[in-house]
Amino acid sequence: MFLNENLFTDFLSEKEILWLGIDFSKAKFTKKGFDLPIDTLRQHFNGWNLLVISDQKKYDIRLSFRKPIMSYDLSALSKRNRTIRLSNILKDHIHLNDLLDEVQIQHYIGNIEIPQQHRFALLFIVESFDAVSKTGSVWVTVAETASRQIVLCEKFIKQPGGFGIRNYWGRIFYNILFDIKNYTFCRWENLVKKDTTTTDIQQQNIIQ
Repeated sequence: MFLNENLFTDFLSEKEILWLGIDFSKAKFTKKGFDLPIDTLRQHFNGWNLLVISDQKKYDIRLSFRKPIMSYDLSALSKRNRTIRLSNILKDHIHLNDLLDEVQIQHYIGNIEIPQQHRFALLFIVESFDAVSKTGSVWVTVAETASRQIVLCEKFIKQPGGFGIRNYWGRIFYNILFDIKNYTFCRWENLVKKDTTTTDIQQQNIIQ
């Protein structure tokens, strides 16, 4: 996990957030469950993105991230998702050396196109969908749009569920938003508050 305390403090006071969508361009998929024509997979990429837009009560970004106003612009990530090739994403097994880390996420965000309707934007960067272990790993990433600096990024590992490939794997995104709404956002807030309190105490000691 990475968290920029100064930017996250600013993020907490913002009322608006821009949803960029679900990015599959860095993802790895097991051949089991995903050995499909690339056009079919791209349809699923679009379908998973549309889940969040079409059912915002269920996939409630505003509630999870405490933002009364949410806009969305999927154009940049949709363009990237259309460039994916099967040879780059399908694996017999998902290995640790296939996966991402905070440094790679920061480098990636620093080099992609980000719309700038609002100061802060949110995207989900899928790391892996593993039908063997029945897990999906996703980097929840908030960036400052103008500077393309990471505000925070954290990897979530969740299980799919339901019927049909779209709903089954789409459950991962629901589980992530549920987790953030009920637990993780408070943890992020407490990390900043704890550090702020420590700094205040240190400054008071210096003054005394």
